Amino acid sequence: MSDEARVTMIEFDALLKRNGFALDAQFTSDDSLLALFGPSGSGKSTVLHLIAGLVRPDKGRISVGGRILVDTAQGIFVPKHKRRVGLVFQDAQLFPHMSVEQNLHFGSRFAQGGGRQIPFEAVVDTLQIAHLLARRTPALSGGEKQRVALGRALLAGSEILLLDEPLASLDDARKAEIVGLIARVRDEFAIPIVYVSHAASEVRKLAGCVVLLDGGRVIAQGPSDKILPDNR
Repeated sequence: MSDEARVTMIEFDALLKRNGFALDAQFTSDDSLLALFGPSGSGKSTVLHLIAGLVRPDKGRISVGGRILVDTAQGIFVPKHKRRVGLVFQDAQLFPHMSVEQNLHFGSRFAQGGGRQIPFEAVVDTLQIAHLLARRTPALSGGEKQRVALGRALLAGSEILLLDEPLASLDDARKAEIVGLIARVRDEFAIPIVYVSHAASEVRKLAGCVVLLDGGRVIAQGPSDKILPDNR
């Protein structure tokens, strides 16, 4: 991999206490797709929200590609709209009054202030959504909505993609389809991805490295085939 395409390093060290739950997690990764795995309530989504700037930690330091997003010791907290982070939820959260093409171009507006520039046509081709551009989003299937949500995040100048259980509401056939598309996005655009899931089969197919969370703490980190046994 060239220097220009080198995967962004993620450094995460944060403490957050909210409503009886405490997250105290530390990890570092330069893998192209890092998975956060663990039971419900283990802190996976909270980690994503901290990286995205939706939540402010009580203490800690978070950086992506050497760019500091949070450093409580130095008083640094980059606002969420300036982080160049693409966040895709289980619910794609598309604008229902817009067409697919309008949703995608809405994402492009955020890239104008800097960040990674990816051609519109390349995103449409990779995600195989050219035939959907004129449709309104309420008419899309679950898998189609997730494709469009991925496209919008890619076009927003994102330096990293955060995927929060994007396959949870899909049937098995659509899950297999979107897993393949996520792999293409990872490989063709060289954008690092943090992927949250509680489905071990998904993680094994996509992730080179897994951070295993339980009770708000990192209890293991390593290659997916070592962290997630086949019978898990």
